[in-house]
Amino acid sequence: MVGAGKLIGIILILAGLAVAFLAGAYLFSGYAAGKLSLPAAILGFSIATIVMTLPAAGVGVYLLTKGRAEEAQFAQLEKERKILNMVLAQGKVRFAEVALELNTSREEVEDLVRSLVGKNLFSGAINWRDGILYSKELSQFNLDRKCPNCGGELEIVGKGVIKCPWCGSEVFLHRDFTTEPPAN
Repeated sequence: MVGAGKLIGIILILAGLAVAFLAGAYLFSGYAAGKLSLPAAILGFSIATIVMTLPAAGVGVYLLTKGRAEEAQFAQLEKERKILNMVLAQGKVRFAEVALELNTSREEVEDLVRSLVGKNLFSGAINWRDGILYSKELSQFNLDRKCPNCGGELEIVGKGVIKCPWCGSEVFLHRDFTTEPPAN
């Protein structure tokens, strides 16, 4: 469940503060009634703070911070998922369209696409210059080796990367791509 860490963190912080308040009220009432001296009340409050309040609040702050980091990570994953869905649904998507859909900048879209490529989640072609994503089946790359942007002959330039020498589009493939056409 997303947000559980944040919620538990907030509860622990509030519980730590409540313990400090209750301990302070109890000790102050003992001092006001003459049952405790001022140094004893201060010592009691210090011990209650060190033993009960600080650990609970510290763990709460940690969980709250970790929960916020997880939220940011889930937000990025959601954007990446939307990009993949757009490419799969439309076949060809411009970075500008993705940026509008995600309410973000073109630079962030490029970073998200690079992240998808790095995770081997995107298999298709990217024209960085014109800002276009293409969805393409691996078997089609094996059979025709044509650029989806200009139709030029593609060249293998690295592990899982094919580049069009004519327009500069890069095609990123999953690791199971082979350089030989499939047997019929």
